[in-house]
Parts: sequence; C-alpha cells; structure tokens
Amino acid sequence: MSTAATTSTPAISTMKGGEWLVKASSPAETFIAEDFNEEQQMIRDMCNQFLDAEIYPILDRIDNLEPGLMKSLVTKAGEQGLLATSFPEQYGGLGKDFVTSTIVNEYLGAGHSFSVAIAAHTGIGTLPILYFGTDAQKEKYIPKLISGEWAGAYGLTEPNSGSDALGAKTTAKLSDDGKYYILNGQKCWITNGGFAQVYTVFAKVDGDKFTGFIVDRGTEGFTQGPEEHKMGIKGSSTVQLYFQDCKVPVENLLGEIGKGHKIAFNILNIGRLKLCAAAIGGARKSLSGTVEYARTREQFKQPISNFGAIKHKLAEMAIRVFVGESALYRTAKWVADKEHELLESGKPFEEALLGGAEEYAIECAMLKVYGSEVLDFVVDEGVQIHGGNGFSAEYNISRAYRDSRINRIYEGTNEINRLLTLDMTLKRAMSGRLGLMGPAMAIQKELMSIPDFGSEEETTFSKEIKLVNNLKKAIMMVAGAAVQKLMMKIESEQEVLMNIADMAIETFNAESVLLRVMKLAEQQGEAAVQLQLDMMRTYVYDAADRINKSGKDAVNAFSEGDEQRMILMGLKRFTKAEPFNSKDARRRIADKMVAEGKYCF
Repeated sequence: MSTAATTSTPAISTMKGGEWLVKASSPAETFIAEDFNEEQQMIRDMCNQFLDAEIYPILDRIDNLEPGLMKSLVTKAGEQGLLATSFPEQYGGLGKDFVTSTIVNEYLGAGHSFSVAIAAHTGIGTLPILYFGTDAQKEKYIPKLISGEWAGAYGLTEPNSGSDALGAKTTAKLSDDGKYYILNGQKCWITNGGFAQVYTVFAKVDGDKFTGFIVDRGTEGFTQGPEEHKMGIKGSSTVQLYFQDCKVPVENLLGEIGKGHKIAFNILNIGRLKLCAAAIGGARKSLSGTVEYARTREQFKQPISNFGAIKHKLAEMAIRVFVGESALYRTAKWVADKEHELLESGKPFEEALLGGAEEYAIECAMLKVYGSEVLDFVVDEGVQIHGGNGFSAEYNISRAYRDSRINRIYEGTNEINRLLTLDMTLKRAMSGRLGLMGPAMAIQKELMSIPDFGSEEETTFSKEIKLVNNLKKAIMMVAGAAVQKLMMKIESEQEVLMNIADMAIETFNAESVLLRVMKLAEQQGEAAVQLQLDMMRTYVYDAADRINKSGKDAVNAFSEGDEQRMILMGLKRFTKAEPFNSKDARRRIADKMVAEGKYCF
C-alpha cells in the first residue's frame, strides 16, 4: 500500500461542500483508501482482529441479548483503545484525525449488532457532550465514556416524532428552587438504552424551547422499558425511556436553552458519514462470505462461481462497495482538512470539528443514502447466491440481511436525506455560499450551440472525464429548469427533488471512483489496476443510464412542449456514454475475487 499521502499534515482543501458540482478535482488532492499510512493500516487490522477474536465467535449470544454481554464488549473495545480514536488526549483519547476515526467505523462496521452499539456509543452517545458540554461536563463524562467504563445513548425520537424531530412532546420545567429541570415524557428506539449510564435527552423547556440535557442512569423519575423485539440487529439494546417528574440537575443542561436543534442536527451530519462507513464495512464482509460460498457450492457438477449469472452478481456487489469506499474517503479527508483549517485559524476544538461536518453536510447525506443502499443490495444478492441456504439461520448471510434493513431508516430516512441533499444545495446557491449561477447560465448557452465534435486528445481516462463533466451539466440543467418552473412550489414536488438527488449521488460517486482509479494508475501504473479500471468504467457506464432515467422522470413531471423537448435533448447529449462491454469487465472482476476467495480490492 502506498504511504505517499498521510493525514497527519493535511494539505488544506479549498473544495467547499457541494462545490464538486462546478469545480474540478484532481487525483493528487483526492484521498483514497490505498493512501492509509502505516498507523491507519495498523488500526484497521486491530479492528478486524477484535471482531475475529471477540465478536464473530459469539454472535448468537449477542443476538440473544445475554445480560451484561454487550456492555462487557463495549468495555473490552475501550480497553483496546477502539473507542478513543479521535477524542482529545486531555480526556484520555488518542487525538487522531477524522479519517482515522472513519477507518474504525468502517472496519468495526462488519460486527452486526456490536457495530451498532459501538457506533451509537462513540457517536451520538458521546459527541454531544464533547461538542456542546461545559468543561466540567466534559471532565466528568468523556474519560469514562471513551475508556468504555460507561456507555452512552441518545434520546431524540418519540412515538409521534421521528423524521420531525422538533415535534417532540417531552417537556422540561425549572423547579421552584431553581436546582432541577423536571422532565416529563418518553423516548423510543433508544440504542444502548438498556445498559447505558449516560443519556443525551431532548426536551422542550416550558413546552417550546427545544433543549438538550445529560441524564444519568438512576436519576429520580427516570425509568426504561423492556427490550424491543426487532426484525434485525437483535443484539443491539433498544428500549423506551420514561420521564415522570424526572429531576435533572441544572448543571446537566447541555448547550443553550432553545438551541437543542444545533446539537441534534450537527451530530446527525457526522453520524450519516459514519453510518456509510459501517455499511461499507458490513457489505465487504458479506460479499467475502458470499464469494467463499459460491466457490464451494456445487450445482451441475461445478462450483456456482463458474456461472455467468453468479459472476455478474458478485462483480456488481464488488463495484458498489469499491465506489462507496471511494466517495467515503474522499469526503472524510475533506472533513479532516476543514477541521485542520479551522483549528489553524484559531477556532476552538469543538467548533472546528462541528464546522468540518457542517461544511460537507450535503456529501454526508448522499453518503448515508448510498452506503445503506449498497449494504442492502449486497446482502440481498448474497441471500440469492446462497439460494435456499440463504434463508436458513444457519448461514450468517441471513443475519446480515435482517441487520441491514434498519440502515435506510435511522440517521434520517433515505427519503429525508435525498430531500436534504437538494434542499441544502439550493439554499447554499441562493445565499451565494455556493456559486452555481454562472455555471448554470453557461450550460444554457451550451445547449443553444452546436455540439463540439472536435478531436480531443485521447488518454486512458479522457472519455470518462468528459462524461462525468457532462453528468454534472445534466444535474445543473434539470435542477435549474425545475427551480425556474416550479419556483416556491418546488418543496412540495418531492418526487422531482428525489430524482435530482439521485442524479447528484450517482455523479458524485462516478467522479469519486474515477479520481481514485486515476490516482492508482499514477501510483502503480495502468497495468497494475486493470480490474479497478473495469470497476470504474462499469459503474460510470451504468450511472449514465440511471442519471438519464432520473432526469427524464424529473423533466417529464414539470415541463411540456418545446421546453420539454429541448431539455430532454440536452439530457440525452449529456448522458451519452461510449459503448462498453460490461459483461466481460464483470467476469474479470468476479474471477479475481473467486481466485482470492474474498473481496480483494
């Protein structure tokens, strides 16, 4: 593995959130998984070893919610430093950067219910206090949380407020003596709720000021319900929390009164990227298990991995994992660089970390959608390749299939995240934070001109570079036309917004995987990365068709007549891909994995 690019002294990124749409990126400035430095590779290997030694042998015990087991595993992970990666050294953390903590999320992400408990603990269970707590709160809670002595949980969702988090009904009222806030209400679907010692809970002060509180286990008036019986992630503790005149000391107020939304939404930005990381890690593990099964399962006197239909499935699973990882680390490095830039400019630690995630909130939303849908695709095809055995609890793919389904729901449903992707982009454009107007006007001008069929210099990647640039134009054209036509009504046209968000997700992924393979070709030579070239070309070739379909669905929903014909002609022009034999490319990708017995890219 190359160690040319490390993350200890990052080059400051000038790419703003959403700006990839109108600004070119170079392979040299794109961080890829092959750039992990020696320490990051060691941390990745530690995560794999922890799962092999501590988690995989006892998956059934975990799923049976054996009392005390999950808490003991969280403590063990803490003893090995796996909870402390990116926390400050002053609290007992390791002080590593955002890329390194993303690696931990990805490689522990293959741990089924355990990975859910760990991600909730290190993310939503701990970060609200780190980012928004007072010095006294941090000193009290953070060391015990990152050592694994205590476990953390997060109480936002209520029976009648899920996606509409600010519609919460739980109330908080200052006691007559001014020493406590009295909480009344309930929270549901609380991950780690059954064994956590520390809970970040949201309530409305005086019934209207949405505010965060730190609530300790054992607080008077605070009780929990029984464990929920769930479709998947059965070993993850999930309970309801009840507050009946619950007395929370005033010093446990988290952040400012009425500013709870800042805590809730900023923490979700980070959580979305890390959910993508965990999903990609889980997908890789399931794919490797499926490759091994296909090699050993014989039908018609030969392994099923010899059949073209199976090769197609295995290769498509690999392509989506490789693409997801490409987009993930490209973004994680942007976040890390932004944090570094803000720290260098004198911002406090907490502001720098939050600022990095907020800057790339658009990309975090896109990653959450894509990562969760990659995992769903991989485990679904994994069950199919296992055939009847895939439906048996004897095979781990059935657990992976059940565990996967929740990822498209929590951290904001994928529908909400698609809507957010476009909503945030348009708001940044309207405020001038993102310069889309000039490029959008240039595309309109280009549509009126005769296409340029000039003989450009042919290089290995020239066709893909041109196509990705055209895909960006397709997004700008369709989104621009939709905004012009629908104006203020666009918010109610959710189908159109989701169509355009899908175009954006596909294009960001296509560019990310293209940059990764270009960088690998520069580092290792083209001959060494032929299979990565196959994966990139297959994805970009297919993405162009998917973008064309999403674009047509959007355009047909808001335009008609000459205007419609003109936009559709532009869409056809911008999504036109060169002919490519994706069947043979997929066979080469699958053959390599079958030879290795695992996902090997």
